Amino acid sequence: MSATPVALITGASSGIGAAFARRLAAEGYGLIVVARRRERLDFIASELGGAEVLQADLAEDAGLQLVENRILAAPDLALLVNNAGFGSMGRFFEIPVDSQDRMHRLHVIATMRLSHAALRGMVARGAGAIINVSSVAAFGQNPGSISYCATKAWMNSFTEGLDIELKTAGSPVKVQALCPGFTITEFQDVIGMDRGRIPARLWMKAEDVVSASLKGLARDELIVIPGRFYKVIRRLQGWAPRGLRVAATLRFWRARAGPEATPGA
Repeated sequence: MSATPVALITGASSGIGAAFARRLAAEGYGLIVVARRRERLDFIASELGGAEVLQADLAEDAGLQLVENRILAAPDLALLVNNAGFGSMGRFFEIPVDSQDRMHRLHVIATMRLSHAALRGMVARGAGAIINVSSVAAFGQNPGSISYCATKAWMNSFTEGLDIELKTAGSPVKVQALCPGFTITEFQDVIGMDRGRIPARLWMKAEDVVSASLKGLARDELIVIPGRFYKVIRRLQGWAPRGLRVAATLRFWRARAGPEATPGA
């Protein structure tokens, strides 16, 4: 086994994934970076002074199999970061179903299969960690992005289940669900979101999200929510009954979008 720990990061071409790559490279990890855009991966690898590049679309069977096989062939994989993901905007029954199918494949199927591949070696070696990049959206629902919220909720539940199984097996392997709020990345540009509609104090830098994640991993924290504001909101959500949470969501949606965008209008 190599003395250099190896991390594989999906969605590493930009945003939180690229921030993970830069931080882990600085900490001495060997990197395997995965994304759909080869030119962006090559740029990241060059910036970091070298990294293994895997161009793959994890929503497609061939791309997922490629990365899964690479993980199975990596005897020194110390960290898997399941970061690849995307969002969409629009009522579920009005937007193309293919985009929702791809989202479920990427957030759910790819996370499950890559985690399974990684854990086979990690548990046998008695070392390693998996970070599943989820979202604070996992703790509720938002009209216009229900598949995103649902798949991230699955990711949290899956990670919690893995944690319980690893503990019952007596394994020291760690898992984490990272649940950031609004983070300045290309994510908003891709879905056409106007950042100006969100108060500036709610935005976080990708580098700060990564710092919170790695600090939480060192502390064996299962669910990591970066940012004091988001931690408070999560506590309030936990205390509030479901009816009150739904009413608050509808009120917030109407205030932001107007009556014409109200669900069912």
